[in-house]
Amino acid sequence: METIYIVIVAFLLILAVFDLFVGVSNDAVNFLQSAIGAKAARFRTVLIVASVGVAVGAMMSAGMMDVARHGIMHPVNYSFHEVMVVFLAVMVTDVIILDVFNTLGLPTSTTVSLVFDLLGGTFILALVKMAGDPTLALSDLLNSDKALSVIVAIFVSVAIAFVCGVLVQWLSRIIFTFRTKNHKVAESVFGGISFAILAYFVFIKGLSKSPVFATEAKVWIDANTTMLLGAVFAAATLLSYLLLLMRVSVFRLVVLMGTFALAMAFAGNDLVNFIGVPLAGLSSYQDWVSHGAGNVDTFMMGSLMESAKSPFLYLMIAGGVMIFAMATSKKAQNVVKTSVDLSRQDESDEMFGTSRAARSIVRVTQECGQFLVRYLPKGMMQRIDSRFNKEEVVLKDGAAFDMVRAAVNLVLASVLIVIGTNFKLPLSTTYVTFMVAMGTSLADRAWSRESAVFRVTGVLSVIGGWFVTAGVAFATCALVCLTIYFGGFIAMFAFMALAVFLLIRSNIQYARKAKKASPEDASFKLMMRSRDPEIVWDVLCKHVSRTQSGTCEFALDQYNDIVESFSDQNLRGLRRVHRALNDKLDELTKIRRREFLALRRSPSQISLERNTWFHLGFNSNQQYIYCLKRMLDPAKEHVDNNFTPLPQSYRDEFEPMRQRINDLMKTTAQMLDTRRFDRYRETMLEADSCKNTLSVYRKRHIDRMQRSTNSAEYKVSLIYLNILQESQELLSIMRHQLRAGKKLLKPDEEEVLVDF
Repeated sequence: METIYIVIVAFLLILAVFDLFVGVSNDAVNFLQSAIGAKAARFRTVLIVASVGVAVGAMMSAGMMDVARHGIMHPVNYSFHEVMVVFLAVMVTDVIILDVFNTLGLPTSTTVSLVFDLLGGTFILALVKMAGDPTLALSDLLNSDKALSVIVAIFVSVAIAFVCGVLVQWLSRIIFTFRTKNHKVAESVFGGISFAILAYFVFIKGLSKSPVFATEAKVWIDANTTMLLGAVFAAATLLSYLLLLMRVSVFRLVVLMGTFALAMAFAGNDLVNFIGVPLAGLSSYQDWVSHGAGNVDTFMMGSLMESAKSPFLYLMIAGGVMIFAMATSKKAQNVVKTSVDLSRQDESDEMFGTSRAARSIVRVTQECGQFLVRYLPKGMMQRIDSRFNKEEVVLKDGAAFDMVRAAVNLVLASVLIVIGTNFKLPLSTTYVTFMVAMGTSLADRAWSRESAVFRVTGVLSVIGGWFVTAGVAFATCALVCLTIYFGGFIAMFAFMALAVFLLIRSNIQYARKAKKASPEDASFKLMMRSRDPEIVWDVLCKHVSRTQSGTCEFALDQYNDIVESFSDQNLRGLRRVHRALNDKLDELTKIRRREFLALRRSPSQISLERNTWFHLGFNSNQQYIYCLKRMLDPAKEHVDNNFTPLPQSYRDEFEPMRQRINDLMKTTAQMLDTRRFDRYRETMLEADSCKNTLSVYRKRHIDRMQRSTNSAEYKVSLIYLNILQESQELLSIMRHQLRAGKKLLKPDEEEVLVDF
């Protein structure tokens, strides 16, 4: 019996390491987003600053595990076996849920995940115990008041952080505009306030709570907090002014110090989210063994009612794992990218589509703005607008926003977390930092009319993901806990194996997905970062040719698959084509948005001259998909209903024509890819010849259908006729694409054929 629980405790500790990796991948966005988004320093420097903050926070942490030990449950009424069931269910559920969100690139909250995992597992086990012992009440088993305060504080912080972000950034931009060089006094005062807040955050609410500090020092700091803050403000203001005279950016220093402060707070306070449950399980096991390792069902866990401090060695190991995960995790960079892109100052590729809710919010907001413009004095509005002149913004190469917004993000997030700590409110650092960033980007007018609906959809998706996290964590952990409780050790080991399998599979799939990253991503980044319109146009031409060539090859592959799968009655193959066409259409929509943004950054004369051919070529890409869908749908329905298969005579008749279409489209794809149109004339002529031949095939087949008396073959004859018609349309689309590609890329060459 004791050996089994040793294995369970060991597995909890192993999952703690996985949880550290997964949790850091998620929460890295909290303290990296602002510094990376503003390019405050090189990525390596930002990581070093954050790593030092994580190390200091982990080693100086008090390591209190109260939430895991008795924040949700009343352990005095639970046996050793029952708490181990809850802890195992929580860890299995927590790791899997966080990994799924990170794989999708969506910021979620480790605090919410942990709290609702514990709440779900404890709640379902409490119901089971109450059913077996009517004398027990829910309040005897579940700390419902504490759980409710945690839940309310977490979700209220979303609205508070967003509103504060909007107001503070609006005031900051009114003061500094997008030019900060002529505001030395204001910038010095801002630096003094920021450093005072961050110093209070780091030293008074961070290091002073550590057991490393002597009790006398803590008492003196608490008694002289106001004096210390005043001294820091005065010294920091003077130092900021001197640095500005030496042309050193105060905002850059504030951003780096804010990154350090939030990283330290994350490691010092949120460490419980990752290792709290495993260490509570270890403490439970040690208490059970020290009292004789008796009956696991009768040994009650009153010892968990006491607050326990984690050993310093465990905190050091946890800090080291967090630093390693932060520096190496690709998923962490993916989550940071989501947050940065949603708050980007300029236009970029939008990760999210649109939604009805987002469109409604944007429409109402615009109407409110028009109402204010109508009734506020015009002079005031013009004065305010002049402070938000985005033409004056100068972003560092590759930066998503400027240093002012990055500094406000970090300082305001620190202030809100300090306030929450003072009022003993368990705020979610993810919620606070993300919503502050969204609020500041809105106030900075980063969400233009062209991008607002996409950004709002993204924010709603992320917030919705948080709520989904809560519901899924509660329900999943309750189900897992119930299964383990009644399934015994077999269910325990089964879920252990399942957790390992899912984690391994998830990482393998994520690695495969990362390898499939197309060169279009690098090309688009280059087009967005370049300030030379000629370079943008050159890269755009290569991007367009690669897109058109790839789409032509894709269309040919799917065309062949449709014909072959229909001939062979292969329903699985037709379904595979259906999925591929839908995915390609979504991909083309994203590519079109990217290329149109790049076209707007190209030389204006060129973009106006070749605009028609740009859109004609891209419409041809989409028309390929629509044509293939028209060919696929009746064929798939026919095969799915097990109707009469295509006669061999029809297959033999069409095969030579299919080979001619293959040769034509391969030649077209090659010319578009290489941008050498030496075979343009003969390709267009051959395409016309093929279309004429298909017309002959169609007329002959229609005559054949009219003469036929076999009603069983009538339906399949209609499908074959549709294939002939759509094959003609496919060739027309190919000609449009080839001509548009030639005119876009080489407009000065003589046009050979004008007849379509």
